Amino acid sequence: MLESTFRHLPGVGAKTEGRLWSAGVHSWQALTEGADLPLSARRAERLRALVGESARQLSDGNPHYFCDRLPAGEHWRLFPEFRDTVAYVDIETTGLGAPGDYITTIALYDGTTIRHYVRDRNLDDFADDVAQYRIIVTYNGKCFDVPFIRNALGLPMPHAHIDLRYVLASLGHRGGLKGCERQLGLDRDDLADVDGYFAVLLWRDYLRKGNTKALDTLLAYNILDVVNLETLMVIAYNEMIKATPFGEARRLPTPTPPDSPFQADRETIDRIKRAHGW
Repeated sequence: MLESTFRHLPGVGAKTEGRLWSAGVHSWQALTEGADLPLSARRAERLRALVGESARQLSDGNPHYFCDRLPAGEHWRLFPEFRDTVAYVDIETTGLGAPGDYITTIALYDGTTIRHYVRDRNLDDFADDVAQYRIIVTYNGKCFDVPFIRNALGLPMPHAHIDLRYVLASLGHRGGLKGCERQLGLDRDDLADVDGYFAVLLWRDYLRKGNTKALDTLLAYNILDVVNLETLMVIAYNEMIKATPFGEARRLPTPTPPDSPFQADRETIDRIKRAHGW
């Protein structure tokens, strides 16, 4: 999709891109070779030079060039070309970022391998692992996860960033990650009644009672977040591509979720709910 994208070029908005597509200009190469474009000769020549730079940046594997020039709701366009260097990232914390709040767990998934990190165990390993990727995909990570990681762990997190909050909102899906999942038919089964606040309670139960099943449940919840991010990324991409001339030809198959190394413990969940009158 990226090589059919013109929205990142100066002065090209949705209408101009639509005119190019309607004229059969479906790629950067077609723009370069096209003799009859729905543009002035001067503007056409300028865009031809700019797509040459785009091709060089893509060849160099530089997603920042495109992320920096596309609206956040259009970052889905990078996904197929850079999918093999994407990490889905989600954190759990003790709060929203007040003094004293800290990261409890982090989950990272690249479509193949699940990695998890726990405070006072291996949280420092996250820095080397996430550095292997060029793009991160999150939900609301631009406002929460990435700033929290930078402040708590001192990591620069210089990755290009696809935040699904903006992509899904452009499709009309809002209400947080769990709300978007429900709207799009994703079922959390035993974790359906666990949310971000409940994740804090699971961490407290683990610390105060030494309940390893509470930690296992927290990790199962955190990992499900990143696994579902991949599914949501593909769903969003397929929904977006339907509005282009390329439609079904570039549709991606829905990924098969991997088995999680952790399972939710219903006894722990129900006990915590009873303790809080839920």
